Order: sequence, then structure tokens, then C-alpha cells
Amino acid sequence: MKSLYASDLPLNQPVTATFLVHSKEVRQKKSGEPYLSLVLGDRTGELDAKMWENVAEVMDTFDRDDFVRVKGQLIVYQNRPQFTIHKVQRLSESDVELEDFFPVSARDPEEMFAELRGIVAGMQNRHLRALLESVFGDEQIAALYRKAPAAKSVHHAYLGGLLEHTLSLCALCRFAASHYKDLDLDLLLAGALLHDIGKIYELDYSRSVSYTTEGQLLGHIVLGLRMLDEKLRSLPDFPPKLRTLLEHMILSHHGHLEFGSPKEPMFPEALVLHALDDLDAKMGCMHSLVARDNHVEGEWTGFSAPLERSVLKMDRYLENGRSEPPAPQAPPKAKAAPASPPKRTTAFGEKLLSALHGPEPAPEG
Repeated sequence: MKSLYASDLPLNQPVTATFLVHSKEVRQKKSGEPYLSLVLGDRTGELDAKMWENVAEVMDTFDRDDFVRVKGQLIVYQNRPQFTIHKVQRLSESDVELEDFFPVSARDPEEMFAELRGIVAGMQNRHLRALLESVFGDEQIAALYRKAPAAKSVHHAYLGGLLEHTLSLCALCRFAASHYKDLDLDLLLAGALLHDIGKIYELDYSRSVSYTTEGQLLGHIVLGLRMLDEKLRSLPDFPPKLRTLLEHMILSHHGHLEFGSPKEPMFPEALVLHALDDLDAKMGCMHSLVARDNHVEGEWTGFSAPLERSVLKMDRYLENGRSEPPAPQAPPKAKAAPASPPKRTTAFGEKLLSALHGPEPAPEG
């Protein structure tokens, strides 16, 4: 077992520890000399790391997904923890215990998968139940689904994270259906169970989490639709319109075209699925941000690009009894002023503006 994990590193003290290299980039200083920009990790989280000196001697001795022993110290730079490396040495897999380096869900994967199978067994719609039993009864799919993370880095980015996120989403779906009585709960749950199914093939999680070639080329939405099509071929009695509804829920669960959804949600269950999926993902992101920001002083975390904000550390805020200003955030991009007034596109809009401001002046010439 490791003696020192990423989450336990002391500030401003020299330490020696072992990590898995999640990413590696060779960059240049202003002087033209190389430096290393790394992301190191273990089962407790990730570290942004930099090596500034003697880089030419070591930069070709290790690569991404290698285990390394590093000597250095943790500092806070621009309100973010950063590990400065003084020495680095590649280790072989036989030198480490693999379970020390892969973050996992706090819940037991077998227990979670049994809960998932219970949700499927409880469905009243026999067509949806048969489809989901076919999907999760597939041994290859089940094995990958137990282990898959929900994302590369943003939320539930650990082994078992996809299953944990899906079960959380199912619980939210039940709550929503108890409030909005007209929702089809079985359809909503089926959408929750299938919306991210393609991630078992989109992501590679044999070491650090990365994208497979299929994941890069197609993405989990297309991969999920392909999996759905394969299973429905063995269910010839599955209602075609129900199939279309499920396909739409997978296609639209990101909610907006600019967020990667080919379609936006167009019926209540699809809209609720998107909203709850977005909520659970952002809550997961907030929780992980606060948890790994424990080295940064003050009541606010550093700026989170996925959330586009800093997050208040509630425990520190309540203990101190006063608030501090958040850490400086990336300034929003200035919006260019339009060169001309927005185009009016409807007859009603033209009449309304004419009534408010008078008729448009006739063009000159």
C-alpha cells in the first residue's frame, strides 16, 4: 500500500511519492528550454504537476500511463494546488499495487448492479423490461458497465462512476414522476439506464481514463444507438413508436445542440431526463471540486471551467462566520457590439415595433 496519496500531500514540504501519469506534455519556457506539464494521479485524485529543471535528462524516460516515483513539493499557485517535481523515476508495474492508483466508487459494484437489475425487474412495460434484460443480461456489457467511469474528468470520473451516476439518476426520475403525475416512469427509467450506455465503448479505463478510437470518431450517443439497434433486432415485437421515443431520449439527453445533442428534447420524459442528468452531473462535479480543493486556503475553490464558476466551501464558510470574495475567475469574453439592429423576422414583430416607436423612415435615395 502507498504511504502517501495525492489527497494527503502536505503543503510546502519536500515529499517522495508514487503516481500514475495521466497526461504528459513537453512545453517550452520563454527561454526556449523544455519543461514538463503532467497530470499525476492515484485512487484519491489527480495533481497538476510541473517539472522545470533538468527536463532534457528525463523527458524520454517515461510516458503517459507509466508509474513514476517523484520527489518534490506541493504548492498553491494562482489559487490552485500544483506539485513541483525535482526528480522523477519510472517504475515497473511489479513495483506497485494497482489498486492504489485507480479511483473507484465508494459503493460496491455488485451491489449497485443488483440494484439496477431490480429496477429493470420492477418495470410494468413488458417491452421495455425485455429490452433492458437483454442489454444488461449481456455478459460483456454487464462486465464493462460495472467498471466504466461516467466521464473522462468532469463528473463521476472513476471506476464504477457510470453505474453510480445512473442509479442516482434513476432515483431522481422516480422523484420527478411522483411530482409530475403524467410522466411515463418506465420510459423515463429506460432512458436513464440507456442514455450513457455507449460510454462503455467510448472510454478506455485500463489505466488513466481516455477516449477509445471509436469514442473519438463517433461518441457515446452514436455508440449507444448502435447498441440499442443490435438488441432490438432480437425483439421483433418491440413497438416501433416506443423505439423512436427511446432513440430520441438518447439523442437529446445533452439538451442543446451546442452541447453535443443532435436533437433537443421534444417531449416531457426527454426534457426531464436531460434536466436530471445535467443536475446529477453538476452536483458530482461540485462535490469532487470541493473534495480535492482542500489544500487551497479560504472559503472558495479555484475556478472550475466545466462549471464556469468557483464553488463555496460551505464547511469553512459556516465555521468562519464570514464570507470571503471568490478566487479571481477567468473574465468572460467581450461581446462585440452588433453592427446593425437585429433583423425583425415576423410580421407581428414589425407591427408591434411600429406601434411602439412609429413607422420606419423611408430609405434615402
